Amino acid sequence: MSDHYYAKDVTQHFLKMMELNKDLFNAFFQFNQKVFEEGALPAKTKELIALACAHITRCPYCIDLHLKKAKQAGATETEIAEAVYVAVAMNAGAAMAHSCIAMEGLAGK
Repeated sequence: MSDHYYAKDVTQHFLKMMELNKDLFNAFFQFNQKVFEEGALPAKTKELIALACAHITRCPYCIDLHLKKAKQAGATETEIAEAVYVAVAMNAGAAMAHSCIAMEGLAGK
């Protein structure tokens, strides 16, 4: 997979964010770590959800990270592809739902 999405090395930017507000930075990472712990949902399911969400939010860093974590958690290629297809359907569904705005505009309302 490509090693450049937006910037090749974002570490320096994260360090700057931490420098500007260490408390919020740490709170985010602690929350993120807690969310992905085993709970009512197994880690594999959480990673598949995260992978699908990453496709909808269009974050290449998250896609790459959660793809790797889903595979580590035991997700198969078929499960990963299906999760991505769910994201595609949700994204298309949102566009279809928002078509009502355009159709209402055509009706002169």
